[in-house]
Amino acid sequence: MTLRIVKQRQRGASGPCPLCGRTMPLTYHHLIPKKLHRRTYFKKHYTRESLASGIMICRQCHDGIHRLYSEMHLGRYLNTPELLQEDPALQRHFAWVSRQRRR
Repeated sequence: MTLRIVKQRQRGASGPCPLCGRTMPLTYHHLIPKKLHRRTYFKKHYTRESLASGIMICRQCHDGIHRLYSEMHLGRYLNTPELLQEDPALQRHFAWVSRQRRR
């Protein structure tokens, strides 16, 4: 499944989560956490548009991403949809979530 980068949040969006495949209400995940946007490193290396970009994913996948990694790690090393999908720990989490019932 491919992840589509979105420039703006889609309020009340619902559909298949691109990470686990379940049809659920979706939340907006900033690829570079908002807390890091004001840091010099991120201001120098990323445009304002790329800082604001993100993906729409289900709440369980979103919570798992933030539970497994710090915001700094996400901003520096897992800041593209492809990197999120390729990470072994996240792959295990997404596989587990795909087997869960809708809450």
